[in-house]
Amino acid sequence: MHVELRQAGSNRLLERLELEDIPQPGRWLVVEERSFLVLQRHHRYQLRGGRYELSSIALQVKAQKQPADARWWQGGWVIGDPSCRFNARSPLLRCAVLPEGPCERCAHFSLTGPEP
Repeated sequence: MHVELRQAGSNRLLERLELEDIPQPGRWLVVEERSFLVLQRHHRYQLRGGRYELSSIALQVKAQKQPADARWWQGGWVIGDPSCRFNARSPLLRCAVLPEGPCERCAHFSLTGPEP
């Protein structure tokens, strides 16, 4: 499938490529030596023979290396320890208390959050 990588915010075209497995938002994509976090996915259709067909997909991405403490949790990626009540449970932000991490250094680390 034809895929366009576009910079989130500016919509600037970064690269065009062919991918078989198109990542969903919240997943990381590695292209050559560059790493991107997929923020949005837009399908583009073309009218062919009286029918609309999927012609390409545009991914709104943010250049970001997947953090070492990113983990798969309840069907999505999260940064840090999702069992902490202050964890944002997001691939974009670890928490409001210590966003740079790591969780082990945080004085407010609390295991009262939901169980994984």
